[in-house]
This record gives sequence, C-alpha cells and structure tokens, in this order.
Amino acid sequence: MTTASLESPFVSAVTLLGGEGVLHAQPRVVMDWIPLVRQGLPSACVDAVVRITGITQTELAHALAIPERTLARRKREGALSPEESAKLLRFVRVVARAETVFEDVNSALNWLQSPNASVGGVSPLSLLDTEIGADSVLDTLGRIEHGVFA
Repeated sequence: MTTASLESPFVSAVTLLGGEGVLHAQPRVVMDWIPLVRQGLPSACVDAVVRITGITQTELAHALAIPERTLARRKREGALSPEESAKLLRFVRVVARAETVFEDVNSALNWLQSPNASVGGVSPLSLLDTEIGADSVLDTLGRIEHGVFA
C-alpha cells in the first residue's frame, strides 16, 4: 500500500469534519491527525458530519457508541474527548473510503446503512462502534473495489 493511498481517506475526512475552518488545522498526512485527536476535535465537527452525511445525530451517536447526551454536552463544552475524537475520525475515514469506492456519498451512505451479507447480515454502519468492526467494513470495501468476493 502506498503512502498516498493511506493518506487519501484523511484528506476527505477534513471535508466531512467541516473543513479547515472547523478543525482550525490543515491535516495533510496521517501524523497530522494525532495531535488533533489527542487534544480533542472541535464539537462543531459533529454538526458538520450530520449536515454533510445526512444521518441523524442519533444514528451518529449509535455508530460511535457515544451517548447522545454526551454529544450534546460536548457541543456546549466545545470539544470532544480524545477517545470520542478517535471514534469520530474512524467513522469519517470509513465514510470517505466508502465514498471513494462507490464514487458517490449517497451511494456510500446507502451501502453503509443497509444490511449486508458480507459483514454478517448487519449494516456496516452498525459495526463502526468498534475498531475491529471498522476494519471489517474497510476490508469489505477493499474487496468491492477490487472485485474480490468471498
């Protein structure tokens, strides 16, 4: 895997998180994200993800395994915790990867929200609350992109 292919989902992640204006940073490579996650992403990123993807805050909270009340509190506080930031970044990386594979954000979101036999008959979105679930979804997206089906 080339460095460019590793970093490309992160470039799209910037847009999904509301852009450089919301992030107050210009992450360009994987290592640029580490301090942002450690300090906590701005809570405005949650609103951006909801607005751009069209999923509800309830669906996002469920996909991140973060209680809705916690997300509401973070909005008042202005920043997510490092753990919550890592979960949100994982989520947008998967959405960005799905958008790349399906070449359309609406098709990507439809696939993520629909039950899928390749991930045990559940929706890929329902697996994003864990790292191993997200890895499984990313693996499935890679197989779709390359036309490899088990």
